[in-house]
This record gives sequence, structure tokens and C-alpha cells, in this order.
Amino acid sequence: MVAPLKLPLTLPLARSAVDRAAHLRADPVELDALWLKAKIIHFNGEKYLADENGLVFLQPSKLVGGDLADGERYFLGLDVSGVAYFVFHSPTLLAPEESYKLLREADLDELQIGIAVHGQSLALWHKRHPRCSTCGAQTRPELGGSVRRCAKCETEHYPRTDPAIIVLLRDDNDRILLGRQQVWPEHRFSTFAGFVEPGESFEAAVIREVQEEANVKVHSIEYVGSQPWPFPASLMIAFSAIISDPENAKPDGEEIVDMKWLDRDSIITGLKSETLLLPPPLSVARAMIEAWYAADGIARPRLDSPESWR
Repeated sequence: MVAPLKLPLTLPLARSAVDRAAHLRADPVELDALWLKAKIIHFNGEKYLADENGLVFLQPSKLVGGDLADGERYFLGLDVSGVAYFVFHSPTLLAPEESYKLLREADLDELQIGIAVHGQSLALWHKRHPRCSTCGAQTRPELGGSVRRCAKCETEHYPRTDPAIIVLLRDDNDRILLGRQQVWPEHRFSTFAGFVEPGESFEAAVIREVQEEANVKVHSIEYVGSQPWPFPASLMIAFSAIISDPENAKPDGEEIVDMKWLDRDSIITGLKSETLLLPPPLSVARAMIEAWYAADGIARPRLDSPESWR
């Protein structure tokens, strides 16, 4: 019998304790005033300035002259006490290189994770869109970094997010099916995922991706949750589904090169024997696997798995 998951899931990167205060973006005078008393995080295009307490918050007085010359600032919002948060995006290091950490490495609380995900998503989009797709001229950030405007034709360009589905597949015996990509670390297996194509619904994308990658059909598709995935610009929309024809499951040999059926006992056996690596804790995939693992209510060992980033 398939144990029901507790839905929707609370996902790691979906947390936020900051009001984005979009109404302030159109007021450059107010943004300048907020900057002067803001808490500022620094993103160098890949990593954040951080310490053992998480993100390092800089004061505006620490960013003067040359430090500001090669960077841009983006407004992230206000906390419950009205304190403003900005991300300063520049390749210049403001501290020793070892003081910078990847988002996936940092141990962040709810407030910090919200502004870090927002800040990284914005910064990577700005980095990749310095020119206008209409006329080719240079663009500049406006509205607190939520828009880029062409300096020549005045076209406005908005940040894009690429929707992708991710699905936890189960059979009628409540086993899960995980797949492995060739580029992943050895023994790493995860849930199935893929980008939503133009003109396609989320549910249709689930059906198509599962058929393409695992050669099976599904039913009972249920929404699980969603979270941003700023590596660089995805939004993961998560589902669970039941496989109609588990006997037909096989990897496509291109994107998926191996698959495993796992029940709750065999997943522990695989972890202990080091023949299985799970997706990292920040991922939707890991949250879904852990929700399935706990769904039958039986006390079991924790799913401890080493980090398995590419």
C-alpha cells in the first residue's frame, strides 16, 4: 500500500522572512536612503561573503570608492523591523578568498536563505544579460535591480525563471524509483526531473519526462511543493506520481544511465554499504525522498548521506 505524503512539503530554499517591498523599487531617492542604513551581502558572481554565523552583513560605509566601481546593487526587501537588505554584486573580493562560500555550502537561517536565494538569482541574471536582445546595446539595472533597461531603445528586460518539474515515482508496493545521470558522482541516484517545454502544463511535463527517461506511464499525479533553484535560474515544481507499468522501467541510456528500485530497508542498506548517495539536503529531491521515508510512521534510522554535489 502506498503511504500518503504530508503535502505540501516545506522545502529548504522556499523559506523567506523578508518582504520584497516591490512598491519601493520605483523610488530611487528612497532606495538611496535605504542603502545608507541597509544590511548588505556581497556576492562575487559565484560565492557569498560568509563566516561561521552565515552571511556577513556589510555596512554601506564599508563599500566606498573603488569597491563600488565594478559592481551593482540590487534591493532585496525589508525585514519585519523595517531594516532594508541589498546584495552588492561585484567580482572584487572584499575579504580573503577563503571567507567566501557557495550558497550550497553555507548554513543559513530563514532570513538569510531568503535573501541569498533572491540575491543570487538576480545577480546571475544580470551577469548574463548585459546587452539588449532587441538592439544589442548595453543595458543598465533599474527598479532596484528588478529590471534592466536598454540605454538605446529603452526596452525593459525582466529576470527570467525556467520552470522545471521534479517527480518522486512510486509503485503500488510503495517502492521508489531513482535514476542516475552519468555526470553525477559515483553511486548518486535521484528523482526524475526536466524542464517544462513551451506551451506545456506541469502535469504534461511530468508525464513526458517520465516516459522519456524511465519508459513508464504514471497516474495519481499530486503537487508536492516548489522552491527556487538559483543554479542559475530554475524554479522546481515538485510532484509525486504512481507508476502504472513498473515492469517496463528502464533508463533511456542518454540522460539516465542506471536506475534503482528502493524500499525503506534497501535505502538504508545502500547508504551503509556506500553503494548509494542521495541528493544534497538543499534539494527538492532529498526533501521528497525523506518525506516518503517517514510517510509510513515507523521509526527508522536517519537518512545520513555524504554531500553529493557535482
